[in-house]
Amino acid sequence: NIDALLDINRVIKAGRVINTESDPAPEELAQQQLNAYNLRDIDAFLEPYSDTVKVYNFPDEFQYQGKDAMRKGYADFFKNTPLLHCKLVKRIVLGNTVIDQEEVSGFGNDYVLKAIAIYKIKDGKIIEVYFDRGN
Repeated sequence: NIDALLDINRVIKAGRVINTESDPAPEELAQQQLNAYNLRDIDAFLEPYSDTVKVYNFPDEFQYQGKDAMRKGYADFFKNTPLLHCKLVKRIVLGNTVIDQEEVSGFGNDYVLKAIAIYKIKDGKIIEVYFDRGN
């Protein structure tokens, strides 16, 4: 019955029940921003972040704060890097922390950036990000 689509009370994804009334799981937020990154969709990319997100170079070198600053940095990057792609190598989830090992390509040559991204989640949003590019 097509009318049943208006009365969905449970979603099951990969064998896991997704509660649509609670905050998304930390790994869902990390995946959401990764998917948008690969699509170079700046609005979708910023959606899982808090308005006051803080971005650091690992371990504690502050870079900037807020979605507006993040938009400034990523909008041109997405526009000027049409082959940009981030491959998730491994993901570790521990409570409200997500650690992604990544390989980023598409810079116009064979260069692949190997990096770690650490996402701290609170109240259904990414509130802090730490990047380690292996420097």
